[in-house]
Amino acid sequence: MSTVTLTPATIQLTASGPKTPQTSTKEVLAEEQPSSAQYIHDVETYSVEGMPTHPVVMVRGQGEFLWDLEGKQYIDFNAGFSSCNQGHCHPKIVDAMMKQCQILAMPSRSVHVPGYAMFCKRLCELTGYDKAALMNGGAEGTDMAIKLARSWGYKVKGIETNKAMVLTAVENYHGRGLGLLSASSDDHYRDNAGPFMPNVGPYCTGEPIRFGVVEDLERAFQKCGPQIAGFMVEPVQGHAGCIPASDEYLVEIRRLCTKYNVLLIADEIQAGLGRAGSFLSFQTSGIKPDMVVLGKSLSGGMYPISGVLGTNEVMTSIKPGQYGSTFSGNPLACAVGLAALDVILDNDLPARSAELGEIFQARLRAIKSPYFDTVTGKGLFVSIYIHETHPQGRVTGKRLAALCLERGLIVNSAGRRLRICPALVIDKEVMLKGVDILEKALDDLPNLEL
Repeated sequence: MSTVTLTPATIQLTASGPKTPQTSTKEVLAEEQPSSAQYIHDVETYSVEGMPTHPVVMVRGQGEFLWDLEGKQYIDFNAGFSSCNQGHCHPKIVDAMMKQCQILAMPSRSVHVPGYAMFCKRLCELTGYDKAALMNGGAEGTDMAIKLARSWGYKVKGIETNKAMVLTAVENYHGRGLGLLSASSDDHYRDNAGPFMPNVGPYCTGEPIRFGVVEDLERAFQKCGPQIAGFMVEPVQGHAGCIPASDEYLVEIRRLCTKYNVLLIADEIQAGLGRAGSFLSFQTSGIKPDMVVLGKSLSGGMYPISGVLGTNEVMTSIKPGQYGSTFSGNPLACAVGLAALDVILDNDLPARSAELGEIFQARLRAIKSPYFDTVTGKGLFVSIYIHETHPQGRVTGKRLAALCLERGLIVNSAGRRLRICPALVIDKEVMLKGVDILEKALDDLPNLEL
């Protein structure tokens, strides 16, 4: 069997830049195309097993839709785990990427490039922070935030060397690097990964720091305050089930961090950039954290980009040379990032997420089924919960997601929960059609044998 390279569209390079003609799925596929089963077999054979994967091979995406190898169209209620808030392959972002990659992609950070200056400045002006540190994936961003907090703790707060603590909340998801697993309470991800980084995580007093419980954090600060450099929290806990912190909670933890001279770090990688109905999800509370971590839709799903934003006092606490990453802030990344920001702002996607989010959640709550439980979320960052109480075990999150896939809807299950996060550019009628598919699937599931 010959090797075939899939090309979703033929790129025409011209003097004025790239042109990307719309291409049908049939045109994407070469004549000698391996089957979906062959691709899945090869992944299982040659790749380390990761998260549970739908048995489908996608070859094209546009806006709120995906198409598989056989040409079937799907409504995507996942959007790259919020990496594609702007929709798949947004033409403005694709155009920026294609133009830049013909000019300069990777000269190294040992020289200056215009895009890096422009991107850092744009991020700071949009968010009101003083400096930005650009990285690649989200895990690099949160790891950098921990590093900055510790350095600030030693240099500014005066914490004894090697004693600084960075606290988190239980059921967080800040990434799967070793430092971030240290910050986690997820036994599945932590299994066989120890020993972990000391003084990082959701414990200080011996009791867990629960998300949304001010008293837990206050107790930790009272006991360990002089050693605590930072508290890192997701204003909406995505991996835990799209659980939003109340504005009152955010106001209180801001007050406590100020009182005990602790940096408040907002992990906005999933919930930020419009996903939860505001540009940054914490902004509904009126607070301003000391640091913010961005990622995912910072590139519209086109390139791995993350960034840490913060005040001068925090961001200058590390020494020259202690910050760096080979690919971070390269010209290609910055061109993509600037275009991705333009799409968010020019189309007011945060407001669109807030407006559609209300309609979306109301429609989900109107699902009529004895197996429907509840909806959690903020904006278009949503999870639904079902009752897995069918006597023959026919109604489960996993089976519901599988039936939705069969009927042309992509959703992801975790236990009895489905995570539902469509692109912010999704057409309202398409969004509601997706809920109709979900509701009918939940209605039919009890009658389908295992």
